[in-house]
Amino acid sequence: MTNVQEKTETKPAKEGSSSKWAAIAKRQVQQSLAFGTLVILFVFFTFANPNFLSWSNISGVLLSTAVIGILALGTTFVIVTGGIDLSIGTGMTLTAVVTGLLIVNFGLPVWAGILGGILTGVAIGFVNGFNVAILGLPPFIATLAMMMVAQGLSLILSGVKPIYFSTAAPNFKQIAIGSAIPGLPNAVLITIVLAIIGAFVLSKTALGRYTFAIGSNEEAARLSGVDVRRWKILIYSFSGIFTGVAGVIIASRLDSAQPQIGMGYELQAIAAVIIGGTSLLGGRGSVVGTVIGALIMSVLINGLRIMSIQTEWQTVVVGLVILIAVYADNLRRKQGN
Repeated sequence: MTNVQEKTETKPAKEGSSSKWAAIAKRQVQQSLAFGTLVILFVFFTFANPNFLSWSNISGVLLSTAVIGILALGTTFVIVTGGIDLSIGTGMTLTAVVTGLLIVNFGLPVWAGILGGILTGVAIGFVNGFNVAILGLPPFIATLAMMMVAQGLSLILSGVKPIYFSTAAPNFKQIAIGSAIPGLPNAVLITIVLAIIGAFVLSKTALGRYTFAIGSNEEAARLSGVDVRRWKILIYSFSGIFTGVAGVIIASRLDSAQPQIGMGYELQAIAAVIIGGTSLLGGRGSVVGTVIGALIMSVLINGLRIMSIQTEWQTVVVGLVILIAVYADNLRRKQGN
């Protein structure tokens, strides 16, 4: 079996080196622009309301970034392949409900409930990958269907009622809002650890290399001997781990599994990924950019709330940000060509 990297090594060394450094420079510029946007938002909202810069509010921003950020980290892998995952929001809800059922209704230990929730996320990712890679469904349609299935199952399994952890597992909420480091919620630490793992996998492992190879040119990867269908299933399943963890985190943060939340989180996560420089057409992306994008989304939403902007207008602003992010991605792609 011929490795993808062996094909690329047949190019002249000078040409390969220059293109590599050009790609790195372009990625750094994109990340710098995203970081600059984050700083501008911080300054703007601080002047609009000085309470924005209080540690209690910053801690709240970081806590909300945890859920969006974890979902965005997982979907980064999917988008780099040129796919999309619309099921991560309701999938997160389903994993939270399963965690609640296992701990509260079935009386399993907390660790078993958490493991069950994460495995539910993996199962969602596996089904998405199977539908895309084996059945040949477009990622948009496959994950849209899974989004509806996950939403329905969340309501059915929970009986359309929240599942509260307070009696069966009174310390469950400490998973997210506890502070192993004083003043810093545990959910933020978990997000940092997952970001480090995601960056390592994307840049240093075979899964990461094939993720980029499939996104850059799927047919070329297939002709090079890569089992594209198998790797796609693995990539979607790996993304499902992040969906499962996000479900556990949001359940811990709310101290309950709420079956009617989740819709809209997928758009915020996808927007964070695109803002961070990952291309919707695949082949380009980074974990650092995704983290910056998630912070931008959280700061924007928090800033609008602290300015007492009506919820309806907050939704309008988020929609405009997504539109601008996609348009900027198209411009980057045209300039790259």
